[in-house]
Formats: sequence, structure tokens, C-alpha cells
Amino acid sequence: MSAHNRIAVLHGVNLDQLGRRPAAIYGGITYDQLEQHIEKWAKELGLQIRFMQTNSESEFINNLHNLDGLADGILINPGAWTHYAWSIRDALEIAALPAVEVHLSDPETREEWRHVSVVRELCFATVKGQGPDGYRDALALMKEHLAG
Repeated sequence: MSAHNRIAVLHGVNLDQLGRRPAAIYGGITYDQLEQHIEKWAKELGLQIRFMQTNSESEFINNLHNLDGLADGILINPGAWTHYAWSIRDALEIAALPAVEVHLSDPETREEWRHVSVVRELCFATVKGQGPDGYRDALALMKEHLAG
């Protein structure tokens, strides 16, 4: 494996409730199944994955603060925090790692308040509206970015 292959996959509020959320928006996959898919795709790409999911904003922030030396890049899906949690945006900036913003649904086709992303300007790419498969694309983008 290459020297820059450690990816932190950070999932925010309510993502642990996949499988209970509307399947038409989020798909019928559970959070555990999502992690299994991501792990499989990461191995295919030669990437090492570290998962984190929390419904606590402070824990999410602390995880971003603690990535120094543990990760080379971040896949970030803050959930609803995407739209208003400036503290998460600041913590992502402090982490100072390449990041891809990922969303199962396409927030820009949903309620107007979901159109805002406070983390987008800190991410070199955004993958949205592709369901779980979007994570495969996000991992490939990250691998390419880290190799460049």
C-alpha cells in the first residue's frame, strides 16, 4: 500500500439510523451495510479506512481535531450538520487534510435549507445523490488526489 492511503470516513447526525429513514431518499441500506460496502471498495483501491459516526456534535469535532497523524484524507458526511454547523467547518479547517463531502441524497434537490453546505468550500470534491455508490466514487477521487 502507498504511504498516503489512510482515509477517515466521518459520519454525522442520524446516519446511524439508515434503514429506518425514508428509503426513497436514503436507500434501503443500514449503516452497518454502508460501512461494509465502503470497507470493500477501500480495500479494492488499496486504502485503509477508519470509521467514525456520532450524533454528538462535540464528539464529531473532537474526532476532526484528533486526526493529525492518523489520516491522510477525509470523507465527510456531517448529515444535517452540513447545513449550519460552523463549528464543524472550523474543525475541518483545523484538520487541514484533503476532504471529499459525501451525501447519499442530493441536498440541492430537497428542502431549500438543505442547499447550504458549510463544509463544501474546504472540500476538493462533493459527491451527492448517488446513494451508497457515491462513496466508491469519493474513495476513487481521494486516491487520485493523494497520488497527485
